[in-house]
Amino acid sequence: MAFPQNFMDELIARNDIVDVVSSYVQLSRKGANLFGLCPFHSEKTGSFSVSPDKQIYYCFGCKRGGGVINFIMEEENLTFPDAVRFLAKRAGMEIPEEDGDQEAGRRRARLLELNREAARFYYQLLQQPEGDAVRAYLAKRKITRQTAVRFGMGASPNAWDALLTAMTRRGYTKKELLDAGLVVQNRNGGLYDKFRNRLMLPVIDTRGDVVAFGSRVLDGSEPKYMNSSETPVYSKRRVLYGLNLAKKTKRPNIILCEGNLDIVTLHQAGFDNAVASMGTALTVEQIRLLSRFTRELVLCYDNDNAGKVATERALQLLDNSEFTVKVLQLPRRLVDGTYVKQDADDFIKFQGPDAFERLLTGSENGVEFRMAQVAGKYDLQNDEARVAYCEEISTLLASLPSAVEREIYTTRAAEVARITPEAMKLEVQRAFRRQAAREKRAQTRKDLNPAAALQPQERSLRYENLRSARAEEGIIRLFLLDESLFPSDPPLTPEQFSSPLLGRVFSLLWQARKDGRPPSLAALAGSLTQEEMNHITSVCQHPESARNASQALSDYIRIIRSEAEKRSGREMDPLLAATEKYKDKK
Repeated sequence: MAFPQNFMDELIARNDIVDVVSSYVQLSRKGANLFGLCPFHSEKTGSFSVSPDKQIYYCFGCKRGGGVINFIMEEENLTFPDAVRFLAKRAGMEIPEEDGDQEAGRRRARLLELNREAARFYYQLLQQPEGDAVRAYLAKRKITRQTAVRFGMGASPNAWDALLTAMTRRGYTKKELLDAGLVVQNRNGGLYDKFRNRLMLPVIDTRGDVVAFGSRVLDGSEPKYMNSSETPVYSKRRVLYGLNLAKKTKRPNIILCEGNLDIVTLHQAGFDNAVASMGTALTVEQIRLLSRFTRELVLCYDNDNAGKVATERALQLLDNSEFTVKVLQLPRRLVDGTYVKQDADDFIKFQGPDAFERLLTGSENGVEFRMAQVAGKYDLQNDEARVAYCEEISTLLASLPSAVEREIYTTRAAEVARITPEAMKLEVQRAFRRQAAREKRAQTRKDLNPAAALQPQERSLRYENLRSARAEEGIIRLFLLDESLFPSDPPLTPEQFSSPLLGRVFSLLWQARKDGRPPSLAALAGSLTQEEMNHITSVCQHPESARNASQALSDYIRIIRSEAEKRSGREMDPLLAATEKYKDKK
């Protein structure tokens, strides 16, 4: 681990996990622990627990867990060193970095500085004669100068190496430009600007850092829209365009759109709560990010097949979440006798902000959207189609968690199908029973294979010897519960553990004790991967009684030694076993 241990101990002590997590999650006490809605996956019932005594968190839903450093790594999408720096800054601590970590931190800071310098370069160019074409394009799109400034818009020149030349003159290396995704390497090894002759839209995260760029071409060339590729400071799954501004909105919800320019137009029209994903469908990471700022989402994707698929996928991700979800469907526009799709930008331009406000106010919820999509697949004037509709809609309605919702929407579905509510209710009840039977069969299969439930969730961590591993888990729980139970010398070696992970954790905890520090799960963040920490935190959720701890310790040690001997083959070789016995007597 690169950071001195005494520094890490103080860092963890000065960043109490309850204080840190409370700034992201609303917690309420239940017994010894605190619970809230998990920030790492969507849920309506809080399964995310925080233990003030152990200084760890664990979600019983998604099985993530760890200490305060792990939480910041997950929540802020930071590496271990960057999470340490984040918490050190929070606690007002100086960071005693080693050369390797200092270099990693310097590299990240340099890339962020380079992105900011590039954004300034593009912004300044927009004000100069080289930016005439982009300014004309903005005027055509009716984007005001004030809006362009607010979003930090810029212009990339119609040249091969304008940014490359400007940034290298300012001291940035070609490798840094490559790492930031601002230049591209050709087959001969030469470099050229990635963005040329484009409207530039810097992507700013919620911390105010320029992490990437979006762009729009000015001529008819392809691709029309181009975004930065993934870099050490940018992951498109974890960023939403415009959220740095939308997080300050006074409106009660956040609108999710597809295009960057849709967001610009909506903000300019007074809808400063609009955000867009960066060339990707809505992700779990983006949902987690949104949960910090709102509990109501409005999906406003394009009204074409791709937009409907994106809406359905988003609704599935948001099922059983804490969010109230609505869907705003933009009507098609009549052009030369043909109805064509329109995005939010088109609608604002042709219909105006007031019309969009009316659509926003009257937007339907997710269930209504799905019901409309199902109804649209059938000719409900045809009896066979009506039967097929009833079968499909009953499956959808049976999946609703609330009996009240099922009752309300069953009646509406009956009206659409032109059948009695009683008949539709019977169909929904049948679908509900079929679903319950499927779930029961799945649970029965799981119950008939209890060993599977005892295995780590991560396949790479699966146990080869379940009997020994269960005892090894118990050893770790007892060590964290009361280290005074253990003798002065370790009763086991890591090699005697059947699970390499559990043996390594035992060794790390014992080393902490040897160094005079209290064994702590939270202190292992720099030594374990997040998957390993998830599992070890899960292990510590199982109860371990202090009353019979001494006997339990003896039993665990006996099992681990016995299983280790079996693996070594000593029990299979009588001569070797007799020799070992003779050595022990001497």
